[in-house]
Amino acid sequence: MRPPESGGGPTAEPSLAHKPQWGFVLLSNRRNPQPSTRIAVLNMLPFLQAAGIDAHIVHEPADSAEQPDIDGLATRLIAQKFDAVYFQKVGGASVYACLRALADAGIRTVYGVCDHIDPHMVRLSDLTIVVTEYLKSLCPADTRHKVHVVHDGLEHPEHVKSEWGNHAGSPTSPLRAVLVTSASLRQLPVLMSPPEWLHVSIIGRYPPENAWLKRFRDSRWTMRKMGHWRDRNGFLRFLADRRISTHPWGPESVYDAMKGADIGILPIDTSAGAVGNQTVPAWQIKSENRLTLKMAVALPVIATPIPAYEPVVDHGKNAFLARSRSDWLHCLSVLRDPAARAQIGQQARRSVIDQYSQAAQARRLIQLMATVCHTAETEPHRSERAVTTGSPDGK
Repeated sequence: MRPPESGGGPTAEPSLAHKPQWGFVLLSNRRNPQPSTRIAVLNMLPFLQAAGIDAHIVHEPADSAEQPDIDGLATRLIAQKFDAVYFQKVGGASVYACLRALADAGIRTVYGVCDHIDPHMVRLSDLTIVVTEYLKSLCPADTRHKVHVVHDGLEHPEHVKSEWGNHAGSPTSPLRAVLVTSASLRQLPVLMSPPEWLHVSIIGRYPPENAWLKRFRDSRWTMRKMGHWRDRNGFLRFLADRRISTHPWGPESVYDAMKGADIGILPIDTSAGAVGNQTVPAWQIKSENRLTLKMAVALPVIATPIPAYEPVVDHGKNAFLARSRSDWLHCLSVLRDPAARAQIGQQARRSVIDQYSQAAQARRLIQLMATVCHTAETEPHRSERAVTTGSPDGK
């Protein structure tokens, strides 16, 4: 296996004028972190330390909580003279009150989020960090000057394909496609069923392959929750399709699956609308992480064009974008050529390995937070901001 071109461990950044003290309020616990906590904060901490920053986890819940009770935290942070506090994907009355108290004390606040926007958090904080330009566009227009993009950093750039096969696939010897998801899919989006020369492995939230009873119970429960007979029939066809297999996600096995595949796929159902309190459908606010993950492994990838993917893909050069099933089948047919798979896969890795490295994202994070902290030294007391912004509950 070749060594990674870049994106390795942290290296010391130029020292800042003094050793700033930054606190981090987490969405989830370090012992069992949500992916967003791991990527946005925990993976960044070694880089911050190398840059001479005194970083502390100042709050982590026992269980993941987007609206934690952090009453009293501001008093402690003020007493300990923190320079800045980063709030990772949290909000709610207790968090709003904490931000206002920190503002009164001249402590800078940062709101980091990956898949939704709390407009009040954007207004209360000095800086908002999002993972895509599209997510930035969802922030209130008058706040976008203080909203910046820090992408999800590639976690394991050392994993890379070394060969792309030498055949075009057939019913008896199919090519292998891999789809990595955080869900347990009930169908293969867009494609529905793979062509006869292709086998699709879905890596997601599934029981182990040998847990047959668990898989049977999960499938039966899924069927019961489906109200329409067409949905049930579609799910049964999905389960019975021998060209589709489902596998549990694992921190090492997911990379083994990608390196062993011939093609990476990211088909997304864009017909779904917004649900609950969402203002836009969930598929529109996905990050580019699952795309860059596959591209960094040097997989040739086909993806549904969504806002986060389109800026990354140079169609036909480092990956493919496909909307309809016929588009998908055309792109898949191009990748039946082993030379095309190798060329697209190698270009895919080259196009993301530096731009989306953890080191690049850490540099961006450090620059943004350092700028905000530097600005604080030249600003007057900021208590008036807490008064003028208000809060949804009137507090």
